[in-house]
Amino acid sequence: MVKTYRIEVDCANCAFKCQEAIKKLDFVNSCEINFMTQKMMLDAEDLDKNLKTVLKTARKIEPDFEIED
Repeated sequence: MVKTYRIEVDCANCAFKCQEAIKKLDFVNSCEINFMTQKMMLDAEDLDKNLKTVLKTARKIEPDFEIED
């Protein structure tokens, strides 16, 4: 399932690091974070169930990372 989320991330470098970490999750097929638009396109299995894991993963890199549904 592919879904686009509005996010909040403080810098482009952090956005890239979060993107790469999220891509490594087993249930994620792809992840694209655009720092300029503050959006994340996520293709993953059971997104509703796994969104908290995505958020936890991103917050390990950027504690201020937010996902707005």
